[in-house]
Amino acid sequence: MRAVVQRVLSANLKVDGKLISEIGRGLVVFLGVGQGDDESDLIKITSKIAKLRIFEDENKKMNLSVKDVNREILFVSQFTLYADCRHGNRPSFIDAEKPERANELYMKGQMLLEKENIMVKTGIFGADMKIDALNDGPVTIILDSKEL
Repeated sequence: MRAVVQRVLSANLKVDGKLISEIGRGLVVFLGVGQGDDESDLIKITSKIAKLRIFEDENKKMNLSVKDVNREILFVSQFTLYADCRHGNRPSFIDAEKPERANELYMKGQMLLEKENIMVKTGIFGADMKIDALNDGPVTIILDSKEL
């Protein structure tokens, strides 16, 4: 399982021009589910996201988590995190999990983050989403459950 975590000043997500979700300061998290990923991968990723100390404290040092600063997460499913670009110029997505299972884990991920007392807003699984984010820093962290 892979996640791209971006610290943002604000972000919004639209589908067909309609606003679906928006957050102020917080995190945009893109979650990719790979073939064979399971709940143990999900627990590792969501736990790390909740505890990542990437917000500044009073000394301007990245020392606080999204929970510590009471910020929101815009949580977006993104199978393209499993793009295989080793051969040719067209990515292969064969390593991405099948949509039904990926959506199940994505929804469980939302619940796990909410159990950490984090406000989570989502996109629409499988939709063509337009995301507008104002990155802060920028701070972008890449996580892989197989490396945690």
